Amino acid sequence: MKVHECILSLFGGIAVFITAMNLMSSNLQKIAGSKMKLLLTQKANNSLIYAAMGAIIAMVIQSSAAVTVMAIGFVNADMINLSQASAVIMGANFGCSIIGVLASLESLNINVYFSFVSFIGIVFTFFKKEKFQAIGGIICGLGMIFIGLNLMKESCDHESFKNVLRSALIKIDFPLFLVLIGTIFTALIQSSSAMTGLIIVMVQGDAMDMKSGLFIILGANVGTSATTIISTIGKSLNSRRTGIIYLIFKIFGTGVFTIFTWIFSSRIIKILGKINKNPAMQIAWFNVFFKLFSSLISLPIRNIFVFIATKIIKGEKEKSDKQQWRKAFKYINKRFLKVPIIAEEQIKKEIKIIIDLSKKNMDINISELLEQNNKYNAEINVTKDLINYLNFESAKFLVKIKKPINEKIDDEISNNFLLLNHLIKINKYINEIFEINIKMKNKEIKFNEEEIKDITNLKELINKLFDLVIKSFDENHENKNGEYIMLIEKIRKIQNSLFQQNYINTITGKISVSLGFNFIYILSDFEKICSNLEKMITIIKKEKGNLKNKSFEHRNDYDILLIKHKNSLLINSSSRNTLSLDKGSIKDENTNDKLNKSIN
Repeated sequence: MKVHECILSLFGGIAVFITAMNLMSSNLQKIAGSKMKLLLTQKANNSLIYAAMGAIIAMVIQSSAAVTVMAIGFVNADMINLSQASAVIMGANFGCSIIGVLASLESLNINVYFSFVSFIGIVFTFFKKEKFQAIGGIICGLGMIFIGLNLMKESCDHESFKNVLRSALIKIDFPLFLVLIGTIFTALIQSSSAMTGLIIVMVQGDAMDMKSGLFIILGANVGTSATTIISTIGKSLNSRRTGIIYLIFKIFGTGVFTIFTWIFSSRIIKILGKINKNPAMQIAWFNVFFKLFSSLISLPIRNIFVFIATKIIKGEKEKSDKQQWRKAFKYINKRFLKVPIIAEEQIKKEIKIIIDLSKKNMDINISELLEQNNKYNAEINVTKDLINYLNFESAKFLVKIKKPINEKIDDEISNNFLLLNHLIKINKYINEIFEINIKMKNKEIKFNEEEIKDITNLKELINKLFDLVIKSFDENHENKNGEYIMLIEKIRKIQNSLFQQNYINTITGKISVSLGFNFIYILSDFEKICSNLEKMITIIKKEKGNLKNKSFEHRNDYDILLIKHKNSLLINSSSRNTLSLDKGSIKDENTNDKLNKSIN
């Protein structure tokens, strides 16, 4: 085989190795991804716990870059802070080193057996169940890693290729150049694991000396940060800072160990020789020790990395939440507290803003529920806190308004209290949708296309009801009773229809019982949101007697349907041993009491 053919074959082996890594990593994330994300967001006071979490997740999914990108996503969603994210990154740096040990097993001549393992993995992918397909992908990826390594080994075994590589390394036999080569090449292929595997094969095949291999491994540690830096483009301020922290950590660890290895290279090679005589194993264990100790020495000083990152990526001077939220009040002015008629008009305008925010809150919560990608989590948290703040401060403002002589103004102030109370309830039910979303994510449950379409359509109708509430404040708005009565009736009919269809789909096995329950919980929360919106219109329009018979206020028939539906599901699922009903998870207290009585 000619030199150019060896090089082509070598790149082919790298391609197979990277494909195998991605196949194994993506399928491991499918099986354990949600559990790993849940583990990562657990609150802990000790940085070592976050580092351990990062290491465990990296060991499972075999990708420090994937864990780092995950951490950046959580920082972007305000689920963890920069210090916690840096600890996770440092743990992940060590966790992914296990792939080097796996690659070194190639020297034991077990490629034939692992080639057969990849065939078993392909067989698993023929199964219909996604879980078996994912297991098949993992097994197939594991086998393909060794096929890729074997291709690289065969390329490096030819004397012509060895001579060219040796002569090139002799010319650049300078540690910093070797580190730079490792950095650039790893950045290009975007996989330090592939680079580690390549060095192991080259040293094992005597195409590269041990000393050069150690420095290139150190360079690969910096090169892998390219993927992370790219992933932070266009993200939030703290996400970009997390990327910089990752880069600083990699440069620091590599810098320290480059100097150490440069000074004590001969001693390090002797120690590695005592640990294991196999050159492939020596490279693998050097990679493990290097990443372990670089993580351990960086962990206590991670806040320095955070400080440097905040200086490099500068943002506006951070203000407290309350300072930012005070700007959300556009109309309230304490100077008018002694003028009730003006103060009351001001509070009405603020309530309209809170209604609009509540509508937005429902939209982003439903989007997150249907997409389940953590894209809206940060916005959900900020919007929820802002609404709570505005509600509380508006109520405080109402309390401070001087008692008016005019009885009509006094009634309107009381009505504003009622409106704020309904808004608190509406956002409580919206928050319940967020809780349902978290439970579904943890259990890896997703709505199908038909249910997504139904929820989206119902959400759009409820948005129109939100708009009608806002319009109801306008004295010039010609809002006939029939306008919102017809809309409410339309929403109710759709809800009942969806309710019945969900029942049929569940008992016929078209959808799972868990999915069926989550769907009716969403319908129940929608119904309660509508009920409170309707009551708000009634208060604003002073037409309390007109809607009684056509409102969500009288929900006995709906509650009876809900109880029957849940009991039927319980009976059907018990016969199939598929349901474990958590009574405490039912949100509506009245409905829950009735359900408990009927079950008992």
